[in-house]
Amino acid sequence: MHQTAVKPAGKYRWTICALLFVATTINYLDRQVLSLLQPYLEEQFKWTNTDYANITAVFQFAYALSMLFAGRIVDWLDTKWGYGWAIILWSLAAMVHALSIQIGEGVTALLGWAGISLFSVSVTGFIVSRTLLAFGEAGNFPAAIKAIAEYFPKKERSFATGIFNSGANIGAVLAPLTIPWIYANWGWESAFIIVGGCGFLWLIFWLIFYEKPERQKRLSLAELEYINSDREIQLDQVQPAAAERKITWMRLLGYKQTWAFIFGKMLTDGIFWFFLFWLPAYLKAQYNIVGEGVMIPLATVYSLSMIGSITGGWLPMHFIKKGYNVFEGRVKAMFIIALFPLAILAAQPLGDISYWIPILLIGIGAAAHQAWSANIFTTVSDMFPKRAIGSVVGMGGMAGGLGGVFVSKISGALFDHYKELGHIETGYTIVFTVSAMAYLIAWSLIKLLVPKYKPVVLD
Repeated sequence: MHQTAVKPAGKYRWTICALLFVATTINYLDRQVLSLLQPYLEEQFKWTNTDYANITAVFQFAYALSMLFAGRIVDWLDTKWGYGWAIILWSLAAMVHALSIQIGEGVTALLGWAGISLFSVSVTGFIVSRTLLAFGEAGNFPAAIKAIAEYFPKKERSFATGIFNSGANIGAVLAPLTIPWIYANWGWESAFIIVGGCGFLWLIFWLIFYEKPERQKRLSLAELEYINSDREIQLDQVQPAAAERKITWMRLLGYKQTWAFIFGKMLTDGIFWFFLFWLPAYLKAQYNIVGEGVMIPLATVYSLSMIGSITGGWLPMHFIKKGYNVFEGRVKAMFIIALFPLAILAAQPLGDISYWIPILLIGIGAAAHQAWSANIFTTVSDMFPKRAIGSVVGMGGMAGGLGGVFVSKISGALFDHYKELGHIETGYTIVFTVSAMAYLIAWSLIKLLVPKYKPVVLD
């Protein structure tokens, strides 16, 4: 049974949301530095599309595996230090990219003694650096989603998630506005060092301002009551001993709700990874736009994404106010959102008119992805108790990362194949078609697995 809703008093929960927003901005800023430097590094180190695909695919694979354990670690350490250690690790790893060539020389020499030769020195070095970055960055979303579940009532969670998740787009906007300039003035190594250092500034504010709501001295009693106003009574409130029992992955995999989240992430995460990692390469291959010329097109795409993230987070609230329960309102919103990526189907056919047409259509697709993301993340806190949220988000994140590996590897192979044939645009047409259809397929699977709202009771 739901408790009676009370009028919100206080806004401290939005301070926490702002901290999550900034952390997610830094997270995506760190991971996009490489994609913006790719045209320069490609020329300097003689990379092929397959070389670059290998670097991005290893990052995504390491991110996927790390997501699985990151969720468990966040549940174990709890939100404050789970997030704190995550940003320490990924900020250090971002800065380590500046030493990728030295790392590559050392690893290549070590493998050479064992008679193993896999990649060039530069590719090897960046693979090692990206693996370290993936390990740290995997903690961002499990920790952030858990923080939202702690600080917001269910009816506000998708909106709050949409706001903090829009940080991904701010990071993606800031990157093309800053990285080419830093490269031009100080070199590619400086871009990694400067951006990587931002995480340590955030950490200071996080440690000062974050505590669990029950221990948060800056949170009024009235706001705490509002935060808890529409939550169902959790088992760990009435059976504390049950809350201490370990929740295994195998047990969580026994619920259709877990698989709905896993499939929803696996089929759609790779699409946004593609936009993030391959758009600069697309602009170069199709329109010979490089350097500072990519700044405005990419900023446009990710500005649209930011609007999509916030709007998508708000949309379920519209249906909830009309009388839908939280989950039904969210699923209805997700269906509407899943229709928008179909616009990407027109990107290649209309691209000959102006490169701005595919940019705007891809921007619509990216906006839809972020709207989708704001809602699919929130389905976990809709259906699972707080003590399982990090683990379930981690499992879905792993699935999404593996989907990203598949998209990246297939994309690189397609682009190299059709480039040799003199028709690289065909490769992009294939990938854009898959991107357009993925969300409707994912929505159908979610609806099939969880046709009606059914919260998980673990004990």
